Amino acid sequence: MGRVRRTMQGSTVYAEERQQAIAAMAVQSGRVSVAELAARFSVTTETIRRDLSALEDAGQLTRVHGGAIPSGRIRLGESGVRARATSRPREKNAIARAALAQLPQDAETTILVDAGTTTAQFAELLPAGRVRTIVTNSVPIASGLAARETAEVILLGGRVRGITQATVGDEVLNALQRLRVDLAFIGTNGFSRIHGLSTPDPSEAAVKHAMVGAGQRIIVLADSSKLESDYLVSFAGIDEVDMLITDQGLAPRARATFTELGVDVVLA
Repeated sequence: MGRVRRTMQGSTVYAEERQQAIAAMAVQSGRVSVAELAARFSVTTETIRRDLSALEDAGQLTRVHGGAIPSGRIRLGESGVRARATSRPREKNAIARAALAQLPQDAETTILVDAGTTTAQFAELLPAGRVRTIVTNSVPIASGLAARETAEVILLGGRVRGITQATVGDEVLNALQRLRVDLAFIGTNGFSRIHGLSTPDPSEAAVKHAMVGAGQRIIVLADSSKLESDYLVSFAGIDEVDMLITDQGLAPRARATFTELGVDVVLA
């Protein structure tokens, strides 16, 4: 009996440590998946579901289909560019490569590239001569493209937000109102059926909204961890998007929902 008691105590301690790690992972990535957690901790999916239920009861997580997100679904905080650049690099690279495949062969194409780490991956992979003109509000994206002489680069002027290194404000909005591009590659902090595409900063949301209005075809680049993550300001509805390029982690039910709304979903 003593051995059983120690084993049970050991399991309890391990479960608590595992749950603490799961909660930390959810905060860092915005979402955790039952299947991924089961593989990571070498336990059954039933064990992970019990962990998530315990964390939900404790007010630390909210259960969603296939996993969980941090409690308090309307979020205000955001990470800086450096922190986000190291998150899910494999998925972002795959999404960026899939985005390249959406470019027409016509080298006269004009594109808009939103600020963000996934869109930055796309810009970094963009070969010279593939498009004619690239419009962006991202200082690092514009700098990198210009240095490589990828195409004609137009940096939208305005106030630079240090945390995202994106230009915002009336100057950007006024310029976008006069622009029309073939393709707009848009980033987002979160996306869901109800709240659409969202971001925590109102000034950046205004720019993203104007970008959606400037594109003849809207392609959103977002990894699956952003699903069901709702931030303060919605800048576009899901039905305003032509294509969502995400990774294989997107839940089948979510893919079906977006497809029903007229969105072409590409899993990279």
